[in-house]
Amino acid sequence: MNEKVSRIEAIVGRKVKRDITRMTQLMKGNLQKAAESILNAPDAHVGIVTGFFIHHATPPSPETDGLIGMGHLAAGLASAGLPVTVITDAPCAKAVWAVVNAVPEQIDLEVAATNERSVYRLRKSLESADRPITHLIAIERVSPAADGKPHREHGWDMSGETAPLHLLFDDLTWQRRWITIGIGDGGNEIGMGSLPADVVEAEIPNGRVIAATTPADYLIVAGVSNWGGYGLLAAMACLQPEKASALLRHFHRDMDHRLLSAAVEIGQAVDDSRVDSPGRPQMSVDRIPWEQHAILLEEIAAVVA
Repeated sequence: MNEKVSRIEAIVGRKVKRDITRMTQLMKGNLQKAAESILNAPDAHVGIVTGFFIHHATPPSPETDGLIGMGHLAAGLASAGLPVTVITDAPCAKAVWAVVNAVPEQIDLEVAATNERSVYRLRKSLESADRPITHLIAIERVSPAADGKPHREHGWDMSGETAPLHLLFDDLTWQRRWITIGIGDGGNEIGMGSLPADVVEAEIPNGRVIAATTPADYLIVAGVSNWGGYGLLAAMACLQPEKASALLRHFHRDMDHRLLSAAVEIGQAVDDSRVDSPGRPQMSVDRIPWEQHAILLEEIAAVVA
C-alpha cells in the first residue's frame, strides 16, 4: 500500500454527518486499486456518471455534491491526456453542463432521458464508440434499493425523476465492457451495493429502506462524495509522479471555487435540502461551507507534494 495514498484515503474518509467508519474499513485499499486500474489501462477512456436530483428544492435541482468531484476528475484526467465522457440525465443536465463548461479542458457530455430505453441506447452508443470507455465512475449517483427503487436519504422514492443509469454498471443482464468505480457517502449511491447490506442498515439512518444494491468493482467511501473524487485524482498522481503535474494542473482552490460557482450560479445546484426545509442554491456542499472543502483539497495536495 502506497503510504501517501493511504493518508489520502484517511482524509477523504473522515466522518461528517454519518459514522462511516465500518464502511471505510471494509473498503480500505480500494482508492489505490481504483487509481491503479485507470493508470494501468491501455487506451483508457473514463466515463463519469453524476447528478443527484432533489425534487423537493427551490428550485428543483441536483445537489452540489458529486458535481465538483466530477469537475476535478474530468479536468485532471483530460489534462493528462485521457478522454473523458461525463454522463447524467435530463433533470440534472443544466447543472452538470455548467460544471463541464467550467472545466478548462475538452470534455464530452452525454444526457439520458429518465427511462430505460434511453439508457439502453446510451449504453450501446458508449460500447460502439471509436475509443470505447474502459472505466465508468459513479460519484454521488443514486442506486436502486432492495425494493427496486432509488431513494433519498429520508427514504423518499426518486423513481419518477431519475434515469436508471445504474444499468450502465449492471453485469447481470449483459456483458459489461468497462471496469466500474463507485464513490459515495450515504449508503444509497451506485457502488454501495458492494457493502454488506446489514452494515449500511446498521450505520446509516433509514439504511434498511435506502441501502444500494448496485455494486462496483471498486468502491470509495468518503465523508463527502466530492472528496472521493479529489482523492482518486490525487492517488493517481502519487502512484505515477511523472504524471502528477498534468493530473493536478487544475487541482487548487481557485478551480474548486470556479466549479462550485458554475454549479450554483448557472446550474442552480442546491444544498441543505431537508424534509422540513427545501434546499436552495448556495456555496456549500453537504452543509459545509466552500472554504472548508478548499482547505481539505489543499491538505490532499500537500500529501501528494
